[in-house]
Amino acid sequence: MLKIGDKVKDFSFIDDSGNTINFSDYKGKKVVVFFYPKADTPGCTTEACSLRDNYREISSLGYSILGVSADNEKKQKSFSDKFNLNFPLIADSEKNVINLFGVWGPKKFMGREYEGILRTTFIIDENAIIKKVIEKVKTKEHAEQVLNILNSL
Repeated sequence: MLKIGDKVKDFSFIDDSGNTINFSDYKGKKVVVFFYPKADTPGCTTEACSLRDNYREISSLGYSILGVSADNEKKQKSFSDKFNLNFPLIADSEKNVINLFGVWGPKKFMGREYEGILRTTFIIDENAIIKKVIEKVKTKEHAEQVLNILNSL
């Protein structure tokens, strides 16, 4: 997993609107990149809506938001439209971005072990350097977790 001080390498992705975007398009901008397991599931919806509801405050601090899961473009678009999300979602079905950040790994749910996306958020500065990593994401209070960090930087 990428850690504090690491530089994020450029990557290309398709967003929920079908646009091809390069991470280098965010050069000179600060970004919150959050990884979530599956679009339109209870925890992921709560997390995304928490960020949506606090988008104005997050963006007033100079940050853009990108959400990432392994869902395809159609699923991401449906999720975004259903909950009026106000930031792009990356459709990473090939897991290129997920693997770049190192957030694919062993998980447990109801006693079952499996491989999946580790719910993680990265706070990245305008030079593409990771300033903070949130590994213990609280879905209901995720925006609060993010804002506490952004206000301390």
